[in-house]
Amino acid sequence: MIIKQRRWYYMNKIKWPLLVYAILAAASIMGIGIAISEKSLLGVIGCVIAIVLVMGLGFKTKRKMRESGQL
Repeated sequence: MIIKQRRWYYMNKIKWPLLVYAILAAASIMGIGIAISEKSLLGVIGCVIAIVLVMGLGFKTKRKMRESGQL
């Protein structure tokens, strides 16, 4: 019973930086689709670079949070 309560407690805590990175990554993926439909090579390249940077920052932030005991 106590374990379930603790698990529920941890599920309710939103990790705002990770949520922002996830939204930015999803927006970059959508940008790739839009750039393809507009036949913009520069847009595709820009969105691919953006998603690599955002995902890298997200994983780096998650590692730091895990090491500091926040996850």
